Amino acid sequence: MATTEQQSAQPAFRAGDKPLNWGREREMNPVEALMWRAEEDPRLRSTVCGLEELDTTPEWDRFLAAHDWGTRLVPRFRQRVVEPLGGIGAPAWVTDPDFDLHYHVRRIRLPEGTGWTELLALAEQIAMTPFDRARALWEAVLFEGLPDGRAAYFLKLHHATSDGLGIVDLLSNLHSRTRESNPDKPQPLPPLPEHRTPVQELAHQLSRDAQRLPGRLARGASSVARALARPDVTARSAAQLAESLRRVAGESSTEGSPLLRGRSMSWRFSAFDVEFAELRGASKAVGASLNDAFLASLLGAFRRYHDELGQPIERMPIAVPISVRVEGDTSGGNRIVAAWLAAPVGIADPVERILAISEQMRSARGEPAVNAIGAVAPLLSWLPGPLVSQLGSGLTKANDLQASNVRGILEDVYIAGAKIERAYPFGPLPGCGSMITLASHGTLCCIGANVDPAAITEPERFNRNLREGFDEVLALGGEFTPTIQRT
Repeated sequence: MATTEQQSAQPAFRAGDKPLNWGREREMNPVEALMWRAEEDPRLRSTVCGLEELDTTPEWDRFLAAHDWGTRLVPRFRQRVVEPLGGIGAPAWVTDPDFDLHYHVRRIRLPEGTGWTELLALAEQIAMTPFDRARALWEAVLFEGLPDGRAAYFLKLHHATSDGLGIVDLLSNLHSRTRESNPDKPQPLPPLPEHRTPVQELAHQLSRDAQRLPGRLARGASSVARALARPDVTARSAAQLAESLRRVAGESSTEGSPLLRGRSMSWRFSAFDVEFAELRGASKAVGASLNDAFLASLLGAFRRYHDELGQPIERMPIAVPISVRVEGDTSGGNRIVAAWLAAPVGIADPVERILAISEQMRSARGEPAVNAIGAVAPLLSWLPGPLVSQLGSGLTKANDLQASNVRGILEDVYIAGAKIERAYPFGPLPGCGSMITLASHGTLCCIGANVDPAAITEPERFNRNLREGFDEVLALGGEFTPTIQRT
């Protein structure tokens, strides 16, 4: 039953208005299925979060109405996941007949005098709470009571919904460009509910695949014929792929840091501000990309952390997602592969460190085997959940760091009349020691660090090291604004 507040927030629908073409695939792709099923191991939960700072507190009814509108504009957010019987086939997105906005959107009044330290602690607890897998995979919280009448908006999504670029595209479409309401925005009808059982989903996928089988067999036979006709080319291609796999596996087999071996189910958040123009200027000063400067800053922080604790290291295993989106791909969903690197932590000179990680990233992007997981994912996604979680853990638990750089929103944006001044991303910890993400927002780089406290046991030291790591890179571009930690 909807609350009185929700009922008053309902707008007039217009049957001719269409929803966005975002997240419209009916079934998860293989990578998304792996994320979903790997959660048989709770350490491999794939929850992504964003924390936005608002210049004022939105009116609650208008805030609710914005989320109701969002779930009609993007039907994915009224959908739950249905697994085919026995986990045979791909998990499917089905419109939830019991969708209840009251469950997904809530507000919390912060105690008097609360700052960002307490706000982040509350956000951590929400992020660590597993999703109800019988409902749509998102939650939103409005935190009221920050100093000077400010507020914060926390959005929690399952990674199977989308990768970082897809989420930015989503928020860019949902956030307003004006503080005032827009009466002309589309008002599509709610999607029709679907009643679909695991048995029905399995039957649907088996029937569809049976119709596609003749074409697939024909294409397979054609490929075999081409290989038999040119055995020299086939053998050379296989050898090149094997060599590429050896290089990729060689990087990923780098021994992890002895300081960062601990793993738990806990997450700890911290947030930092860096001037976008200054980080880009530092990267240009040495002929590298902003992403290279970002990664080098993180490696500089880890170098300091290890040196101060008396256990210096030369390299450590990290993973960096690479977008494989191409023109024509639909918005939403996951279009990423991973590059595994033996990252050069021990290089003290920031210029040399930037150039070293730049070369590693350039080489990784060119490796035929960089999409090795994408190649085997269709097979893995048919395995039982417990086995998938074991395999997934083997892929990620050795990583001391996963780092991601996401293009954000440059123009001013608003939610329910409140301006979004900063937007911090927090990626998941699927068995790794830390996940640090950069998202540009306006003139800032908003950096969200999510660390496992069993791996990074001295978080205050590490946060100081992060500020120092960024500052030494920023200094390459000349005068700079010191990195700010939100406290």
